[in-house]
Amino acid sequence: SRFETCWPALMKDSHGVIIIFNPELPSHLKEIEMWYSCFVQQQPLLDSQCLLVAHHKPGSAGDTQNLSLAYPLNKLKLIHSNLEEDPEDVRMEFIKYFRSIITIINESREREEMSIIS
Repeated sequence: SRFETCWPALMKDSHGVIIIFNPELPSHLKEIEMWYSCFVQQQPLLDSQCLLVAHHKPGSAGDTQNLSLAYPLNKLKLIHSNLEEDPEDVRMEFIKYFRSIITIINESREREEMSIIS
């Protein structure tokens, strides 16, 4: 948290937040709640603008089924990445996420333009 002074600059005008964590570290599960609170809720961004990535290190057990996150994190899109096994899956999920962010940006821009016109 020695970088906290930089956070406002990082957050300024951001359209999306990707939180990558190691699901095998209990400390990470606590930390992602803080990241979500600071970077998503306080901005405020929509939950659909946040992507959680549980990254499994090579050779780790990678138990993707039993990762149950508490509210409000359980409302977010969660993907499991294991670049040894399935990099293509992760790539497709990222593309879907970026497309959804672009859609949100375009819709808000259209709303702004309409409000200026009217």
